[in-house]
Amino acid sequence: MKLLDLLEELKYECIQGSVDREVPAVVYDSRKAGKMPGCLFICIQGANFDGHDYAMDVVEKGAGTLVVSKDVAGLEEKDVTVIRVENTRYAMAFISAAWFGHPAEKLNVIGITGTKGKTTTTYLVKKILEHAGFRVGLIGTVETIIGDTHIPADSTTPESYLLQEDFAAMAEAGQDTVVMEVSSQALKLHRTQGFIFDYGIFTNLEPDHIAPNEHADFAEYLFCKSLLFRQCRVGIVNRDDVHVDEILQGHSCEVETFGMGENCMLRARDLELIHTPGELGVEFHVEGLLDFDVEIPTPGRFSVYNALCAIAICRHFQVQIADIQSGLKSASVKGRIEKVKISDKFTLLIDYAHNAMSLESLLTTLREYHPRRLVCMFGCGGNRSRDRRFEMGEVSGRLADFTVITSDNPRNEEPLDIIKDIRTGIAGTGGKYVEICDRREAIAYVIANAEEGDLIVLAGKGHEDYQEIRGKKYPMDERVIIRELLQEGLKHI
Repeated sequence: MKLLDLLEELKYECIQGSVDREVPAVVYDSRKAGKMPGCLFICIQGANFDGHDYAMDVVEKGAGTLVVSKDVAGLEEKDVTVIRVENTRYAMAFISAAWFGHPAEKLNVIGITGTKGKTTTTYLVKKILEHAGFRVGLIGTVETIIGDTHIPADSTTPESYLLQEDFAAMAEAGQDTVVMEVSSQALKLHRTQGFIFDYGIFTNLEPDHIAPNEHADFAEYLFCKSLLFRQCRVGIVNRDDVHVDEILQGHSCEVETFGMGENCMLRARDLELIHTPGELGVEFHVEGLLDFDVEIPTPGRFSVYNALCAIAICRHFQVQIADIQSGLKSASVKGRIEKVKISDKFTLLIDYAHNAMSLESLLTTLREYHPRRLVCMFGCGGNRSRDRRFEMGEVSGRLADFTVITSDNPRNEEPLDIIKDIRTGIAGTGGKYVEICDRREAIAYVIANAEEGDLIVLAGKGHEDYQEIRGKKYPMDERVIIRELLQEGLKHI
């Protein structure tokens, strides 16, 4: 492909060489440059690296074009074209889109942002649209799904080059729609530039991802989320969220709303909890833009919001009400209030809740079902803020009837040190707890000691199928552990 064609939608300056040259490959990882002579190399900056530092090295390896945002000394004598742009990450998104032939134009692109609910809503939308005959790809926290291929995710939203590569693969596989999670970090780093979302979705917003390598403060986090609504044709937002007006500041899209308030265009009312042996759910009525009854097999108000969001999206695809109802009733998401059926005497759930905010939301929701006991098993990740441990300990001690403190991903910390911090958080609540460091043993304990009417949640790991210890990931899937324990004879009578 001609370099000039790759740069067509960008403002740039050619400070050396010529734009009239062929580009055989686009690369942003310096380790791959040597394998692709004549390639275009994009010097992107990360939290702990700067591609400009490797520019001379990739030129020596045969790169034919560099895309830079600042000067690189020593290039004057080299046979290389140098393109200067204001922001190389922004430029990479447009170059990648052109390189893959603008595949987003061949798809209905749905982007979902927010603090909670993104993962669940993507799966709900996929399920409903597939019921209606659409062929739907998915990109998110758990995995990327292209046709029948499931690829474990490294990040919620991939780098722009990988994203465009996924779009191209979906179009090639005959898919007509993609539903994806859009993280605040992706919006901040321009990973989703180079195309327009057909639908941009906002679920909710609470303080999260505020750290040196993420967002400086809540204001920046909110602003980055709001960028989606300057890059979509139709914005569908949770009108009940207190931050929705700020999210929509500067928007350039048509706006629709959903929620439970009377001012929402699509509303849920008459919520009724469903609690049968081993099952939790909600029934409600949809009114406003549509009018029908819904039953979902997951608990709580936040599940209703996720379902409403999915309905609001699928309405634009002229999906029949029967397909919406069937899709919602049969949908399940790995690691998101996922039920694991063991006995009719108690209910066991697996959930990804791994911070105080998500754990409080989960336990508060489960409390509404009036279990005989609410039992919470969780740990905290190592090499993360110690405050999270104190906070999660306090939440579980306050809201659960019984807590089992165990290990999560200790990474490079000692598991017992992490458990000690969690214990400190629980101490002020007076909540009952035990400590079982080995997560497998902790799971065996909660099952063996379950009582009739208990609601038990294994929190923190969710969809993850590994445990990270000292820089290495070891296989550990809670579903597999439960199955093995039962096969070994650990059964609840």
